[in-house]
Amino acid sequence: MDSRTGPTRWLGNSVVQVLLALVGLIWITPLAGLLLSSLRTERDNASSGWWTSFLDPAQLSFDNYTALLQDAGLVQAFWNTVLISVPTTLLVVVVASLAGYAFAWLDFPGRDAVFLVVVGLLVVPVQVGLLPVAKLFGTVGLFGTVAGVILFHVAYGLPFAVFLLRNYFAQIPREMLEAARLDGGSEWRIFLRLILPLGRPAIASLAIFQFLWVWNDMLVALLFADSGSQPLTVALQSQMRQFGSNIGILAPGAFLSLVVPLVVFFAFQKHFVQGVMAGSVK
Repeated sequence: MDSRTGPTRWLGNSVVQVLLALVGLIWITPLAGLLLSSLRTERDNASSGWWTSFLDPAQLSFDNYTALLQDAGLVQAFWNTVLISVPTTLLVVVVASLAGYAFAWLDFPGRDAVFLVVVGLLVVPVQVGLLPVAKLFGTVGLFGTVAGVILFHVAYGLPFAVFLLRNYFAQIPREMLEAARLDGGSEWRIFLRLILPLGRPAIASLAIFQFLWVWNDMLVALLFADSGSQPLTVALQSQMRQFGSNIGILAPGAFLSLVVPLVVFFAFQKHFVQGVMAGSVK
């Protein structure tokens, strides 16, 4: 039995590794194509496929990126994306961390009922709130502003964030919190010194998830942002509608929009997997 178990296990692992390599190759091929297309001229992209650059590296240059950085509209759209994504992520993480700790370890009237409402909000689609919130923002003067886009993303990101962090914080042993209280620790000190360090994987995964969602969003920004506050996704969509197949602008802009969330995800993917798995099992 042992003599057959070793080769069988090796063969099974080899098959899995080959399949994973194929999936990775299929996944990375469009990314490589977009990168190479962004480094080629419009004439080269129109006359041949991006894979021909492997045989003729002279086609590749950073002229498209130089032209992109000189486009004031797209540069402003990039910074608008940063101004929307970063504050939204920070607000969702801070508010959800406090609410998750309260729902997990603090006793207050109606706690379970309120948490059920939060869970129920998870099934409410974004499209339901677009028109009512647009009318509200128009009344209070937030329509077409970066602040309006941030508030909408925060509101719709909080239900999942609170659910995730509450479930993760609830798995912390009660004895640890009781020992901290017996030592004279206040709830605020317990939250800062105990809950946040132990909840770092879940908090990191939440931050990554929220950042990726907001950075890649186009639906909310398309409705709530104007020409001065639009993010990069909307700016690229406008370029596509206005210039058709302007690959010299679209390719480097799309790659720039794609590479930032990829760097963030791969830099913290370990925390992302650990936090999501731990926070969703209870």
